[in-house]
Amino acid sequence: MALLLGVWSLVGPTAVARAEGAGPPAGDAYAFTPGARTVVGAPDTAGAVPLDAHHTYRSSLPRAARLYYRLRLTAAETAYVPVTAVPPPDAAVSATDGIRVSLRNANGTSCSYASARFGAGISPRPVTALGQRETGKALCQGGGTYYLLVERLDAGRPDATAGAGPWDLEIAPATEPGLVRAGSTTAPRDGDPASPEPPSGRPRERSGGTGFATARTVGQGVWRTALVPGETRFYKVPVDWGRRLHASAELGGAQGHGYVGGALTLSLYNPVRGAVDDTTAGYTGTAKPTALAPLPPVEYANRYAVPAGVTSVRFAGDYYLVVHLSTRLAEPFGPGPYEVTLRVRVDGRAHAGPAYDGGPVPEDVFTVSDADRAAALTGGLGNVDTGAAEGRGAGGGDGMTRLVAFGGIGSGTALLLVLAGWTVAARRAHARAR
Repeated sequence: MALLLGVWSLVGPTAVARAEGAGPPAGDAYAFTPGARTVVGAPDTAGAVPLDAHHTYRSSLPRAARLYYRLRLTAAETAYVPVTAVPPPDAAVSATDGIRVSLRNANGTSCSYASARFGAGISPRPVTALGQRETGKALCQGGGTYYLLVERLDAGRPDATAGAGPWDLEIAPATEPGLVRAGSTTAPRDGDPASPEPPSGRPRERSGGTGFATARTVGQGVWRTALVPGETRFYKVPVDWGRRLHASAELGGAQGHGYVGGALTLSLYNPVRGAVDDTTAGYTGTAKPTALAPLPPVEYANRYAVPAGVTSVRFAGDYYLVVHLSTRLAEPFGPGPYEVTLRVRVDGRAHAGPAYDGGPVPEDVFTVSDADRAAALTGGLGNVDTGAAEGRGAGGGDGMTRLVAFGGIGSGTALLLVLAGWTVAARRAHARAR
Protein backbone atom coordinates (compact mmCIF):
# COMPACT_ATOMS: atom_id res chain seq x y z
CA MET A 1 0.00 0.00 0.00
CA ALA A 2 2.86 2.37 0.78
CA LEU A 3 4.24 1.72 -2.67
CA LEU A 4 0.86 2.48 -4.27
CA LEU A 5 0.54 5.72 -2.34
CA GLY A 6 4.04 6.65 -3.37
CA VAL A 7 3.22 6.07 -7.02
CA TRP A 8 0.02 8.11 -6.61
CA SER A 9 1.94 11.01 -5.14
CA LEU A 10 4.39 10.77 -8.01
CA VAL A 11 1.92 10.67 -10.91
CA GLY A 12 -1.06 12.45 -9.35
CA PRO A 13 -4.67 12.63 -10.52
CA THR A 14 -3.73 14.48 -13.70
CA ALA A 15 -1.79 11.50 -14.98
CA VAL A 16 -4.73 9.22 -14.18
CA ALA A 17 -7.10 11.49 -16.10
CA ARG A 18 -4.81 11.39 -19.13
CA ALA A 19 -4.44 7.62 -18.99
CA GLU A 20 -8.21 7.19 -18.80
CA GLY A 21 -8.57 9.03 -22.09
CA ALA A 22 -9.54 12.36 -20.60
CA GLY A 23 -8.55 13.85 -23.92
CA PRO A 24 -5.85 15.95 -25.51
CA PRO A 25 -5.36 19.57 -24.57
CA ALA A 26 -7.18 22.25 -26.47
CA GLY A 27 -5.95 23.04 -29.94
CA ASP A 28 -4.57 19.57 -30.79
CA ALA A 29 -4.17 18.97 -34.51
CA TYR A 30 -6.03 16.30 -36.48
CA ALA A 31 -4.76 12.81 -35.58
CA PHE A 32 -3.82 11.00 -38.76
CA THR A 33 -3.75 7.21 -38.83
CA PRO A 34 -0.39 6.04 -37.42
CA GLY A 35 1.86 4.79 -40.19
CA ALA A 36 -0.11 6.48 -42.96
CA ARG A 37 1.94 6.63 -46.16
CA THR A 38 2.66 10.06 -47.62
CA VAL A 39 1.84 10.43 -51.32
CA VAL A 40 1.72 13.36 -53.73
CA GLY A 41 -1.34 13.84 -55.91
CA ALA A 42 -0.78 14.42 -59.64
CA PRO A 43 -2.34 17.15 -61.80
CA ASP A 44 -3.30 14.52 -64.41
CA THR A 45 -3.96 10.78 -64.62
CA ALA A 46 -0.61 10.06 -66.28
CA GLY A 47 1.32 10.81 -63.10
CA ALA A 48 -1.23 9.46 -60.58
CA VAL A 49 0.35 7.45 -57.76
CA PRO A 50 -1.26 4.09 -56.82
CA LEU A 51 -3.38 3.59 -53.69
CA ASP A 52 -4.75 0.37 -52.22
CA ALA A 53 -7.12 -0.60 -49.43
CA HIS A 54 -4.38 -2.14 -47.27
CA HIS A 55 -3.06 1.29 -46.34
CA THR A 56 -4.15 4.77 -45.31
CA TYR A 57 -2.47 7.75 -46.97
CA ARG A 58 -1.54 11.34 -46.24
CA SER A 59 -1.38 13.96 -48.92
CA SER A 60 -1.74 17.70 -49.44
CA LEU A 61 -4.21 19.77 -51.46
CA PRO A 62 -3.06 23.22 -52.63
CA ARG A 63 -5.50 25.99 -53.29
CA ALA A 64 -7.63 25.62 -56.44
CA ALA A 65 -5.99 22.25 -57.09
CA ARG A 66 -7.29 19.14 -58.90
CA LEU A 67 -5.31 16.08 -57.90
CA TYR A 68 -5.45 12.50 -59.21
CA TYR A 69 -4.64 9.19 -57.50
CA ARG A 70 -4.82 5.71 -59.06
CA LEU A 71 -6.47 2.47 -57.87
CA ARG A 72 -6.60 -1.04 -59.30
CA LEU A 73 -10.00 -2.68 -58.72
CA THR A 74 -11.48 -6.07 -59.52
CA ALA A 75 -14.86 -6.49 -61.16
CA ALA A 76 -16.39 -8.09 -58.06
CA GLU A 77 -15.55 -5.56 -55.35
CA THR A 78 -17.26 -2.35 -54.36
CA ALA A 79 -14.66 0.31 -53.57
CA TYR A 80 -14.97 3.17 -51.09
CA VAL A 81 -12.39 5.96 -51.01
CA PRO A 82 -13.05 8.58 -48.30
CA VAL A 83 -10.99 11.75 -48.34
CA THR A 84 -10.72 13.95 -45.25
CA ALA A 85 -9.47 17.50 -45.80
CA VAL A 86 -7.88 19.25 -42.82
CA PRO A 87 -7.39 23.00 -43.24
CA PRO A 88 -5.06 24.91 -40.90
CA PRO A 89 -6.87 26.07 -37.75
CA ASP A 90 -6.36 29.73 -38.74
CA ALA A 91 -7.59 29.31 -42.32
CA ALA A 92 -10.14 31.82 -43.57
CA VAL A 93 -13.06 29.84 -44.99
CA SER A 94 -16.59 30.43 -46.22
CA ALA A 95 -19.66 28.25 -45.82
CA THR A 96 -19.32 26.93 -49.38
CA ASP A 97 -15.60 26.12 -49.20
CA GLY A 98 -14.62 22.46 -48.97
CA ILE A 99 -13.69 19.55 -51.23
CA ARG A 100 -15.24 17.54 -54.04
CA VAL A 101 -14.30 13.89 -54.59
CA SER A 102 -15.07 11.62 -57.55
CA LEU A 103 -14.02 8.14 -58.63
CA ARG A 104 -13.59 7.66 -62.38
CA ASN A 105 -12.82 4.81 -64.73
CA ALA A 106 -9.96 4.77 -67.21
CA ASN A 107 -12.14 6.49 -69.82
CA GLY A 108 -12.85 9.42 -67.52
CA THR A 109 -16.45 8.43 -66.77
CA SER A 110 -17.44 9.44 -63.26
CA CYS A 111 -18.64 6.51 -61.14
CA SER A 112 -19.65 8.81 -58.27
CA TYR A 113 -18.98 12.20 -56.82
CA ALA A 114 -19.54 13.84 -53.46
CA SER A 115 -18.66 17.11 -51.79
CA ALA A 116 -18.11 18.26 -48.22
CA ARG A 117 -18.29 21.91 -47.16
CA PHE A 118 -17.65 23.82 -43.94
CA GLY A 119 -21.26 25.00 -43.75
CA ALA A 120 -23.06 27.51 -41.57
CA GLY A 121 -20.44 27.52 -38.82
CA ILE A 122 -17.96 29.16 -41.26
CA SER A 123 -15.23 27.51 -39.23
CA PRO A 124 -12.21 25.49 -40.44
CA ARG A 125 -12.62 21.83 -39.48
CA PRO A 126 -11.95 18.37 -40.92
CA VAL A 127 -14.49 17.56 -43.64
CA THR A 128 -14.85 14.21 -45.40
CA ALA A 129 -16.24 13.26 -48.82
CA LEU A 130 -16.52 9.74 -50.25
CA GLY A 131 -15.78 8.47 -53.72
CA GLN A 132 -17.13 5.01 -54.53
CA ARG A 133 -17.42 2.41 -57.29
CA GLU A 134 -20.39 0.08 -56.79
CA THR A 135 -20.80 -3.24 -58.54
CA GLY A 136 -24.22 -3.75 -60.02
CA LYS A 137 -24.49 -0.16 -61.22
CA ALA A 138 -24.69 0.74 -64.90
CA LEU A 139 -21.50 2.81 -64.81
CA CYS A 140 -17.94 1.75 -64.10
CA GLN A 141 -18.23 -2.02 -64.37
CA GLY A 142 -15.31 -4.37 -64.77
CA GLY A 143 -11.89 -4.59 -63.25
CA GLY A 144 -8.98 -2.37 -64.13
CA THR A 145 -7.58 1.07 -63.39
CA TYR A 146 -9.68 3.73 -61.72
CA TYR A 147 -8.79 7.27 -60.67
CA LEU A 148 -9.65 9.26 -57.58
CA LEU A 149 -10.03 12.97 -58.29
CA VAL A 150 -9.89 15.41 -55.36
CA GLU A 151 -10.77 19.06 -55.94
CA ARG A 152 -10.58 21.98 -53.56
CA LEU A 153 -13.65 24.20 -53.46
CA ASP A 154 -12.56 27.68 -52.47
CA ALA A 155 -12.89 29.65 -55.69
CA GLY A 156 -15.33 32.03 -54.03
CA ARG A 157 -12.60 33.63 -51.88
CA PRO A 158 -10.11 35.20 -54.31
CA ASP A 159 -8.84 37.61 -51.65
CA ALA A 160 -8.48 35.09 -48.80
CA THR A 161 -4.80 34.94 -47.91
CA ALA A 162 -5.15 33.09 -44.60
CA GLY A 163 -6.74 30.12 -46.32
CA ALA A 164 -4.43 30.14 -49.34
CA GLY A 165 -2.05 27.48 -47.97
CA PRO A 166 -2.42 23.75 -48.64
CA TRP A 167 -4.85 21.56 -46.74
CA ASP A 168 -3.73 18.20 -45.39
CA LEU A 169 -5.55 15.12 -46.69
CA GLU A 170 -6.20 11.67 -45.25
CA ILE A 171 -7.27 9.00 -47.77
CA ALA A 172 -8.49 5.64 -46.44
CA PRO A 173 -9.57 3.24 -49.23
CA ALA A 174 -11.71 0.20 -48.41
CA THR A 175 -13.21 -2.60 -50.50
CA GLU A 176 -16.31 -4.75 -50.02
CA PRO A 177 -16.65 -8.16 -51.69
CA GLY A 178 -19.78 -9.37 -53.41
CA LEU A 179 -22.20 -11.88 -51.90
CA VAL A 180 -22.02 -15.64 -52.20
CA ARG A 181 -25.61 -15.56 -53.45
CA ALA A 182 -27.39 -12.55 -54.86
CA GLY A 183 -30.18 -11.36 -52.57
CA SER A 184 -33.11 -9.01 -52.89
CA THR A 185 -32.43 -5.69 -54.56
CA THR A 186 -35.43 -4.06 -52.91
CA ALA A 187 -34.70 -1.68 -50.07
CA PRO A 188 -36.34 -2.53 -46.74
CA ARG A 189 -39.18 -0.38 -45.50
CA ASP A 190 -37.98 2.56 -43.43
CA GLY A 191 -39.90 1.36 -40.37
CA ASP A 192 -40.72 3.92 -37.69
CA PRO A 193 -39.94 7.39 -39.14
CA ALA A 194 -40.24 9.10 -35.76
CA SER A 195 -37.19 10.14 -33.77
CA PRO A 196 -36.66 7.77 -30.83
CA GLU A 197 -36.64 9.20 -27.33
CA PRO A 198 -33.08 10.26 -26.45
CA PRO A 199 -31.59 8.53 -23.42
CA SER A 200 -31.64 10.32 -20.11
CA GLY A 201 -29.64 10.03 -16.95
CA ARG A 202 -26.45 11.36 -15.49
CA PRO A 203 -23.82 12.19 -18.16
CA ARG A 204 -20.52 10.32 -18.13
CA GLU A 205 -17.37 12.24 -19.00
CA ARG A 206 -15.91 11.12 -22.33
CA SER A 207 -13.49 13.24 -24.32
CA GLY A 208 -13.36 12.28 -28.00
CA GLY A 209 -10.42 11.66 -30.29
CA THR A 210 -8.99 14.15 -32.74
CA GLY A 211 -9.41 12.01 -35.85
CA PHE A 212 -11.09 8.88 -37.18
CA ALA A 213 -8.10 6.82 -36.09
CA THR A 214 -8.38 7.95 -32.47
CA ALA A 215 -12.17 8.10 -32.17
CA ARG A 216 -13.36 7.19 -28.66
CA THR A 217 -15.85 4.33 -28.42
CA VAL A 218 -19.23 5.13 -26.87
CA GLY A 219 -22.50 3.25 -26.75
CA GLN A 220 -26.03 4.00 -25.67
CA GLY A 221 -26.07 6.63 -22.96
CA VAL A 222 -25.38 10.25 -22.15
CA TRP A 223 -21.80 11.45 -22.63
CA ARG A 224 -20.27 14.81 -21.82
CA THR A 225 -17.12 16.65 -22.79
CA ALA A 226 -15.73 20.19 -22.83
CA LEU A 227 -14.63 21.92 -26.03
CA VAL A 228 -13.21 25.28 -26.96
CA PRO A 229 -14.21 27.11 -30.15
CA GLY A 230 -12.54 25.56 -33.19
CA GLU A 231 -12.17 22.09 -31.68
CA THR A 232 -13.43 18.90 -33.33
CA ARG A 233 -13.86 15.60 -31.52
CA PHE A 234 -14.47 12.11 -32.91
CA TYR A 235 -16.47 9.27 -31.33
CA LYS A 236 -17.37 5.84 -32.70
CA VAL A 237 -20.45 3.75 -31.99
CA PRO A 238 -20.40 0.01 -32.83
CA VAL A 239 -23.64 -0.83 -34.67
CA ASP A 240 -24.55 -4.45 -35.53
CA TRP A 241 -26.64 -5.62 -38.47
CA GLY A 242 -30.29 -4.92 -37.64
CA ARG A 243 -29.52 -2.23 -35.09
CA ARG A 244 -30.39 1.46 -35.43
CA LEU A 245 -28.42 4.48 -34.27
CA HIS A 246 -29.78 7.83 -33.16
CA ALA A 247 -27.80 10.70 -31.68
CA SER A 248 -28.17 14.29 -30.59
CA ALA A 249 -25.82 16.90 -29.16
CA GLU A 250 -26.41 19.86 -26.86
CA LEU A 251 -24.25 22.92 -26.37
CA GLY A 252 -24.46 24.16 -22.78
CA GLY A 253 -25.25 27.71 -21.74
CA ALA A 254 -22.67 30.51 -21.49
CA GLN A 255 -22.41 34.16 -20.50
CA GLY A 256 -22.57 36.68 -23.31
CA HIS A 257 -24.88 38.22 -25.89
CA GLY A 258 -25.31 37.66 -29.59
CA TYR A 259 -26.08 34.93 -32.07
CA VAL A 260 -23.76 32.46 -33.83
CA GLY A 261 -25.21 30.43 -36.70
CA GLY A 262 -23.92 26.87 -36.96
CA ALA A 263 -22.23 27.13 -33.56
CA LEU A 264 -22.43 23.37 -32.99
CA THR A 265 -22.12 20.79 -35.77
CA LEU A 266 -22.84 17.08 -35.28
CA SER A 267 -21.95 14.79 -38.20
CA LEU A 268 -22.42 11.05 -38.64
CA TYR A 269 -20.23 8.86 -40.88
CA ASN A 270 -20.52 5.16 -41.65
CA PRO A 271 -17.71 2.57 -41.26
CA VAL A 272 -16.06 3.63 -44.55
CA ARG A 273 -16.34 7.30 -43.52
CA GLY A 274 -19.21 8.00 -45.88
CA ALA A 275 -21.49 10.84 -44.80
CA VAL A 276 -24.80 9.68 -43.31
CA ASP A 277 -26.23 12.91 -41.88
CA ASP A 278 -25.25 16.13 -40.17
CA THR A 279 -27.05 18.77 -38.18
CA THR A 280 -26.17 22.20 -36.80
CA ALA A 281 -27.47 24.45 -34.06
CA GLY A 282 -27.35 28.22 -33.80
CA TYR A 283 -26.50 29.68 -30.40
CA THR A 284 -27.59 32.63 -28.26
CA GLY A 285 -25.92 31.59 -25.01
CA THR A 286 -28.79 29.32 -23.94
CA ALA A 287 -28.40 25.53 -23.96
CA LYS A 288 -29.31 24.32 -27.43
CA PRO A 289 -29.77 20.72 -28.64
CA THR A 290 -29.67 19.44 -32.21
CA ALA A 291 -30.47 15.91 -33.41
CA LEU A 292 -29.68 13.74 -36.40
CA ALA A 293 -32.58 12.68 -38.61
CA PRO A 294 -34.18 9.28 -37.83
CA LEU A 295 -32.33 6.42 -39.51
CA PRO A 296 -33.44 2.88 -40.43
CA PRO A 297 -31.76 -0.22 -39.00
CA VAL A 298 -28.45 -1.21 -40.60
CA GLU A 299 -29.18 -3.62 -43.47
CA TYR A 300 -27.26 -4.69 -46.58
CA ALA A 301 -30.26 -3.94 -48.83
CA ASN A 302 -30.37 -0.31 -47.71
CA ARG A 303 -27.95 0.36 -50.58
CA TYR A 304 -30.85 -0.05 -52.98
CA ALA A 305 -32.81 2.82 -51.44
CA VAL A 306 -32.94 6.32 -52.89
CA PRO A 307 -32.39 8.64 -49.88
CA ALA A 308 -28.71 9.13 -49.09
CA GLY A 309 -29.39 8.79 -45.37
CA VAL A 310 -30.68 5.25 -45.99
CA THR A 311 -28.18 4.02 -48.58
CA SER A 312 -25.29 4.98 -46.31
CA VAL A 313 -26.35 2.67 -43.44
CA ARG A 314 -25.59 -0.42 -45.51
CA PHE A 315 -23.18 -2.30 -43.27
CA ALA A 316 -22.35 -3.03 -39.66
CA GLY A 317 -19.25 -1.64 -38.00
CA ASP A 318 -18.11 1.55 -36.32
CA TYR A 319 -20.25 4.61 -37.05
CA TYR A 320 -18.49 7.89 -36.33
CA LEU A 321 -20.00 10.87 -34.53
CA VAL A 322 -18.02 14.07 -35.10
CA VAL A 323 -18.66 17.18 -32.98
CA HIS A 324 -17.34 20.63 -33.88
CA LEU A 325 -17.63 24.03 -32.21
CA SER A 326 -17.39 27.04 -34.48
CA THR A 327 -14.47 29.43 -33.97
CA ARG A 328 -17.01 32.27 -34.14
CA LEU A 329 -18.29 31.39 -30.67
CA ALA A 330 -15.25 32.98 -29.06
CA GLU A 331 -16.01 36.61 -29.88
CA PRO A 332 -19.49 37.03 -28.35
CA PHE A 333 -19.33 34.32 -25.69
CA GLY A 334 -15.68 33.94 -24.74
CA PRO A 335 -12.95 31.32 -25.23
CA GLY A 336 -14.70 28.57 -23.27
CA PRO A 337 -14.43 25.70 -22.65
CA TYR A 338 -18.08 24.90 -23.38
CA GLU A 339 -19.95 21.87 -22.13
CA VAL A 340 -21.22 19.58 -24.88
CA THR A 341 -23.56 16.67 -24.11
CA LEU A 342 -23.93 13.78 -26.54
CA ARG A 343 -26.96 11.49 -26.30
CA VAL A 344 -26.68 8.16 -28.11
CA ARG A 345 -29.36 5.51 -28.57
CA VAL A 346 -28.84 2.14 -30.27
CA ASP A 347 -31.92 -0.06 -30.58
CA GLY A 348 -33.28 -2.86 -32.73
CA ARG A 349 -32.56 -6.59 -32.82
CA ALA A 350 -29.09 -7.65 -33.98
CA HIS A 351 -28.78 -10.47 -36.50
CA ALA A 352 -26.13 -12.14 -38.62
CA GLY A 353 -24.82 -10.27 -41.61
CA PRO A 354 -24.79 -11.31 -45.28
CA ALA A 355 -22.58 -14.11 -46.59
CA TYR A 356 -19.74 -12.29 -48.35
CA ASP A 357 -17.82 -14.06 -51.10
CA GLY A 358 -14.44 -13.16 -49.61
CA GLY A 359 -13.25 -10.64 -47.07
CA PRO A 360 -13.38 -6.86 -47.00
CA VAL A 361 -10.24 -4.76 -46.75
CA PRO A 362 -9.48 -3.71 -44.05
CA GLU A 363 -10.62 -7.08 -42.75
CA ASP A 364 -12.46 -5.74 -39.69
CA VAL A 365 -14.15 -2.74 -41.29
CA PHE A 366 -17.68 -4.27 -41.22
CA THR A 367 -17.24 -6.14 -37.94
CA VAL A 368 -18.44 -5.41 -34.42
CA SER A 369 -16.24 -7.35 -32.01
CA ASP A 370 -16.90 -8.36 -28.41
CA ALA A 371 -14.23 -5.85 -27.40
CA ASP A 372 -16.13 -3.12 -29.26
CA ARG A 373 -19.34 -4.03 -27.46
CA ALA A 374 -17.56 -3.94 -24.10
CA ALA A 375 -15.95 -0.60 -24.92
CA ALA A 376 -19.32 0.83 -25.92
CA LEU A 377 -20.57 0.13 -22.40
CA THR A 378 -17.54 1.56 -20.64
CA GLY A 379 -16.50 4.32 -23.04
CA GLY A 380 -13.25 2.47 -23.73
CA LEU A 381 -11.21 2.30 -26.88
CA GLY A 382 -12.69 -0.81 -28.47
CA ASN A 383 -10.86 -3.17 -30.76
CA VAL A 384 -7.47 -1.45 -30.80
CA ASP A 385 -4.94 -3.55 -32.68
CA THR A 386 -1.42 -2.31 -32.18
CA GLY A 387 -0.20 -5.01 -34.55
CA ALA A 388 -2.32 -3.81 -37.44
CA ALA A 389 -0.86 -3.53 -40.90
CA GLU A 390 1.08 -0.40 -41.64
CA GLY A 391 -1.20 2.57 -42.18
CA ARG A 392 -4.17 0.85 -40.55
CA GLY A 393 -3.23 1.20 -36.85
CA ALA A 394 -6.29 2.14 -34.85
CA GLY A 395 -4.42 4.50 -32.56
CA GLY A 396 -6.25 6.06 -29.70
CA GLY A 397 -4.27 4.91 -26.73
CA ASP A 398 -1.61 2.71 -25.25
CA GLY A 399 -1.67 -0.63 -23.51
CA MET A 400 -2.40 0.92 -20.13
CA THR A 401 -5.57 2.54 -21.40
CA ARG A 402 -6.73 -0.68 -23.04
CA LEU A 403 -6.19 -2.48 -19.74
CA VAL A 404 -8.41 0.06 -18.01
CA ALA A 405 -11.06 -0.24 -20.72
CA PHE A 406 -11.28 -4.01 -20.71
CA GLY A 407 -10.33 -4.98 -17.19
CA GLY A 408 -13.74 -4.24 -15.73
CA ILE A 409 -12.20 -2.71 -12.60
CA GLY A 410 -11.88 0.85 -11.40
CA SER A 411 -9.66 2.82 -13.71
CA GLY A 412 -7.76 4.56 -10.96
CA THR A 413 -7.08 1.25 -9.20
CA ALA A 414 -5.97 -0.40 -12.43
CA LEU A 415 -3.62 2.44 -13.21
CA LEU A 416 -2.06 2.33 -9.76
CA LEU A 417 -1.49 -1.41 -10.03
CA VAL A 418 0.13 -1.08 -13.45
CA LEU A 419 2.32 1.80 -12.35
CA ALA A 420 3.27 -0.08 -9.21
CA GLY A 421 4.27 -3.08 -11.32
CA TRP A 422 6.38 -0.87 -13.56
CA THR A 423 8.02 0.71 -10.55
CA VAL A 424 8.89 -2.67 -9.00
CA ALA A 425 10.22 -3.96 -12.33
CA ALA A 426 12.32 -0.84 -12.81
CA ARG A 427 13.83 -1.13 -9.32
CA ARG A 428 14.70 -4.80 -9.86
CA ALA A 429 16.31 -4.02 -13.21
CA HIS A 430 18.29 -1.23 -11.59
CA ALA A 431 19.44 -3.56 -8.80
CA ARG A 432 20.60 -6.21 -11.28
CA ALA A 433 22.51 -3.59 -13.24
CA ARG A 434 24.46 -2.43 -10.21
